[in-house]
Amino acid sequence: MSAFARLRYRFVRDALLPAALAFKGGRRKSRPPDPLFGPPLKSTADLRRIMARHYALARHAKGAMPVAWVTSGAPVELLRAFGFYTVYPENHSALCGARKLGPEISAEAEARGYSQDLCSYARVDLGHAFSGRTPVGSLPAPDLLFCTNNICQTVLYWFKALSREHGIPLILLDTPYLHGGRDEAPAFAYVEGQLRRAVTELERFARKDFDEKRFLQVLESSRRASQLWGGVLETLRRRPAPMTIFDAFVHLMPIVSLRGLPVCERYYEGLLAELQDRVERGVAAVPGERHRLLWDNIAIWFALGPLARLFAEHGAVPVVATYTHAWAETAHQMDLQDPFGALARTYGGIFLNRDLAHRRAFLETLAREYTVDGAVLHSARSCKPYSIGQYDLKQSLMDIPGIPSVVLEADMTDHRVWSEAQARTRLEAFFEALEGQTIRNSSGPVNA
Repeated sequence: MSAFARLRYRFVRDALLPAALAFKGGRRKSRPPDPLFGPPLKSTADLRRIMARHYALARHAKGAMPVAWVTSGAPVELLRAFGFYTVYPENHSALCGARKLGPEISAEAEARGYSQDLCSYARVDLGHAFSGRTPVGSLPAPDLLFCTNNICQTVLYWFKALSREHGIPLILLDTPYLHGGRDEAPAFAYVEGQLRRAVTELERFARKDFDEKRFLQVLESSRRASQLWGGVLETLRRRPAPMTIFDAFVHLMPIVSLRGLPVCERYYEGLLAELQDRVERGVAAVPGERHRLLWDNIAIWFALGPLARLFAEHGAVPVVATYTHAWAETAHQMDLQDPFGALARTYGGIFLNRDLAHRRAFLETLAREYTVDGAVLHSARSCKPYSIGQYDLKQSLMDIPGIPSVVLEADMTDHRVWSEAQARTRLEAFFEALEGQTIRNSSGPVNA
């Protein structure tokens, strides 16, 4: 790390970026009202600003502080305690997908032999690593990789490939898969032991001692941000919903990328206050809300806008998603009196690291709490761990709570496997069935 790089970073952070972002924000024109939707969220402008700041600052972090690339489910709190600047390849890949650049950047990895059946987040990230192509200007090369396999095993091989490409160390946090009915304490003790050993590795890498006071401050900030994010999602229980899950997919970026930083807390304080105000005033995300839906799996980033319009045309409002809850469901585990045990339970106990029976119960709980009428299950072609078992879940939803559902075949970033016409046909048939169910329910039993 150099003194010059640190001075440059502070100048960009404190003087150049605030002025540049204020100028850019002042030039942005507001969109005309769309009768399909309620008024746009004011917090979106803040979201654009803080994420633009995050990626812009990243370009100047190299040399000023150690840079780590991190998986979305990794306990970033340890890295923040050592002063790392963190970049999330999954978040970057989602951004590339939303800009419809997924196949173009993936091609750089596929040309080197990576199969098109591999996770498209991994392909986009490896394609970026091999070519430098990105819509955000550039990303800083990592000094360290930090990976947790609580979301899937692919991330381990993906980060191993990055480690070879950049010639840098990789720290892995191995989280045993949790099966229902078994004692989970040994698994969490195993994860806690790795966390404590990771501290020793980070001390050696960063050449500084572990600052426990700073670590607890970061953990408290992370806990509070996760609780605020949970509060944001809970506002969607109200009728009409003040935003849709398509909005939530976009507004989850800070909890993924900026968790443990004050800016993340401030952002969700503002978003939660805005949504609570909309609830009090009865402001609907979709006027004429008619059908409330559950979404399973990652967003289809390149089709968010067209899907939002199609749903709104039918009065269908996705109000809850398993994906968005992943950063809130275990927030209650963050106990500052037992910080390492808390991290082990928080990151080792997420629903993607549990068996299908747990996921089925999780879906049913969400369906009940958010009073949904149906479910949309996104079968992501390249995310097999999340998509496996969805046809069993579809049947379970229908058999037990009587919730109809539809499966959409797609991918999170690769639009080569997406047929908009086929999806439209399938969804319109589903909405028609929901409408028929609504009419039957409102008519009441014929022979009471």
